[in-house]
Order: sequence, then structure tokens, then C-alpha cells
Amino acid sequence: VAHPAAGWTTHIPTGYDETSPSMALRFYNTLTQQVQEFAPARDNTVRMYTCGPTVYDYAHIGNFRTFTFVDLLRKTLRANGFGLNHVMNITDVDDKIIRNAAAQGKTLEEYTAIYTQAFLDDCETLRLERPERLTPATQHIDDMAAAIERLGAGNHTYASDGSIYFRISTFPQYGKLSHNDFSGNLAGARVDVDEYEKADARDFALWKAPKPGERFWEEAIGPGRPGWHIECSVMAIKYLGETLDIHAGGVDLIFPHHENEIAQSESLTGKPFSRFWLHAEFLMVEGQKMSKSLGNYLTLRDVLARGYEPEAIRYLLASAPYRKSLNFTFDGLKSSATAIERLRNFKLRLETDRYPEGVQERLTARTAAASQAFVDSLNDDLNTAEALAAVFEYVRDANSAMDTGEFRSGNVAGALEFLSRFDSIFDVLRPTGKGGHIPDSEVESLVAERTAAKKARNFVAADRIREQLLERGIVLEDTKSGVRWKRK
Repeated sequence: VAHPAAGWTTHIPTGYDETSPSMALRFYNTLTQQVQEFAPARDNTVRMYTCGPTVYDYAHIGNFRTFTFVDLLRKTLRANGFGLNHVMNITDVDDKIIRNAAAQGKTLEEYTAIYTQAFLDDCETLRLERPERLTPATQHIDDMAAAIERLGAGNHTYASDGSIYFRISTFPQYGKLSHNDFSGNLAGARVDVDEYEKADARDFALWKAPKPGERFWEEAIGPGRPGWHIECSVMAIKYLGETLDIHAGGVDLIFPHHENEIAQSESLTGKPFSRFWLHAEFLMVEGQKMSKSLGNYLTLRDVLARGYEPEAIRYLLASAPYRKSLNFTFDGLKSSATAIERLRNFKLRLETDRYPEGVQERLTARTAAASQAFVDSLNDDLNTAEALAAVFEYVRDANSAMDTGEFRSGNVAGALEFLSRFDSIFDVLRPTGKGGHIPDSEVESLVAERTAAKKARNFVAADRIREQLLERGIVLEDTKSGVRWKRK
């Protein structure tokens, strides 16, 4: 039975009707091709593994579409009252890394350290929470070699030219995640590269014999290095147990990567590898997925260099439900920035305007309904588009009530709590612009100084303070209720 959305109650707005429970948390499971109610198998803790970056270059924003989805997933799970034990790998050895490191005359460690740190920095910029455990593949080579040895003992492998391959014909359920029928194509050919075409089922490399000059590890199974697929299986099982609650990643990983993970993991343990499989769709550019191989990609740093704030990028990546492809445009980024500004202005209005005393019960009920719709939308397979619609419809109604004098001081707390609930998931209201470095107390002091200058009719001084604040990212607005300020 799915756990009720208990965690949301810590942010319940004033007037929320607790007799109207939130929708049970549900996800679309790629394995079953159905939307199913979700709860962890035990201990109220979600054991989740997500595929991290291959650190051979800077991650592009198409990659960050998936990592943003994972962040929203984490926050929604926690908001539903669940604990998290989330493991994400760092693939710091593979074909591309070895090739690029050699070309630059660097060791694997020197080369991957640069891009690992860049990835972590980019995640911080986009306000993506770190998993409970980050696991570099090269720190688990012994574990991988031992797992390959066990697979060999179960007759799931064979050796060829110093490499060891998984024989997919020994796993009759191969194809159950990608829902491809490989029944007539499960033997014979093998493949050494990690990525290959969707309909091409081949025995895949678990352990690769070293080529001249390549970095390798000396293990009981022979000298070499692990294939990509075995890395994730071994690290997931080591830290999360034989059956995970959730395994997530991009749709491009369904086949062959996740299909191969299932084959080798379930051959090792005899148990289901993961109860739920969640996959995010591509970020598109002009009808094609954003990817390095197509050359149509932008890094986060590229977009920031064009003057866009991290919040706008995060908002855009989060705005479409994760199972729908999202088309990236700079107009979309501008619209995201406008949407965030609208929410910040609403929050500023709540915090600074003065309202008549009392409570408008109709608005209390409206706040509760909007909050309920927001929660239910996220619990419905992370439907972020519907969740955002609930927020903006509420903001429109509340702004109208403010304009007509209907909004009351007793409605402010509930509205602010609803915004807090929204931002506990989307995390875009806090500015990261240049105004973030000046403390609120200093802003208030300068605003008071400007007000005094205006009263003394010293308009030159007042204008100078306004310009001084603007240079530091603070925008002043003179209203009937007094001066309001916000960070750019």
C-alpha cells in the first residue's frame, strides 16, 4: 500500500482540509509499462540508484534535464515522508576517457578529476541535491572483478582474446525492460563498445583486455578493466542490497545499459534487480535530442555565459513532465525567467503590502485547493506542468483579490506557506544574481537612508542610493504602501 503524503504536512497552508488526503504517490514503471503506486519495500527508506555522468567532458544541459528530474524525484519522495538512500555512480573509466586522457598526456585520475569537479560545481549551480553516496567506478574494481568471477561460476560468461563477455542466452528474460523481443537473436555476436543500437542484442563485455598503453588493473580474472554495465550493478548491490526500490536515468539508457544491468544483476542474485524503473525523456533541439555526438549541445556554462540565471535554466528543465521530451529554446529560457519574476513579485507583494485585518474565508479555501492540486500533480508521476499550473492559477486569483481589496492580512501566512511548499520542490525563488552578496540588513539601511533623503528633498542623494543599489543587483519600487525592493 502506498504511503500517504505525510511529509507534506510540515508545510500545510492555513485552512488546509486534512480530511481530503493527497493522492497516493504513483510512478510510471518502465518495467511494467504501467503507472503504479509507490512505497519503499521496507523501513520507509527509498533505496534508489541513478546513473551519473561519464566524466570525459563537461555535461551538457540535456544531461542536466535528467539530473534535474532526479532532484525533483528526491524532493517529492522526501515530501511524502520517505527517507532516502540514494547512490549515484561516477563513471571515471571507459573508452572515451581512456582515449581522451591519452590524447592529452594525462593519467585517468588527472583527466577525470577535472570533469568530476566541473559536474559537481554545475550541480551546485543548478541547486541539485547531492545523493547520499557518490561512487566512482575506479574505487570498486576489486568488487567488479569478484562479481565477474561469480558470474563465471554460474556459467554466464566466456573468455575471448583476454576479455570476458556475458552470455545473454543464459538469461531468458533478456529484453523485459526495453520490451524488445530478442528470442531469435540471443547468441553468437559480441560487442566490445559500451553503446550500440537498440535492436542489436549481443553478448557484452564485462572485463576488457588492455590494449597497448592503456591503463589496466591486475585481477584474479586477468589484467584489464571493467565494462560500463558491470560498474552500476556492482555498486548498486554493494550499497543498496540485491533489490532496489528505484533505478532511474535517461531513456537512452534503457537499452543496452539498463537491460544489461538487469541481466547480470539478476544472474548474480536470483532476485529482481529493481522494483521500479523511471526514465526521463530527451531534451530536444530542433527536433533532435541534444547530444555531443550530434554536435548540437550546450553546456551549462555556455548558457550562463549568455547572461541567463541558473534559476531560469532549472525552471525550464523542470517545467515539462519528465516522460515528455522538452524542446530547448532561448525564448523558452526568457519565458522561464519571466515566470520566476512573476512569482518573486507576488512573494514581495505578500511580504510588503498592507492588507485589511481579518481573514477572507473564500481565499483560505482557494489556497488549500491550490496546495492540494500542487501536491496531487506531483504525486501523479511528477506532473510538473500541472503542478505549475496550480501555482500560477492561484497567483492570478490572489493578485486579483489584492487589486480589489478582498485580500486580508490573515490570508498572507497561508499564501506564503504555499509558495514555500512550491519552492521546496522547484527551488527557484531565491536569487543567485549579483544581489545575493549584499545582506538584507544593509539593503534596509540604505532604503531608509534614501527615504530620509527624499523627505529632506535631497533627490540627488536619493537617486545616488538607488543607482548604488541597482549596481549591486537590488531593484527599488516606490508604491503607495512604501518602498519595496527585490534582488535581480
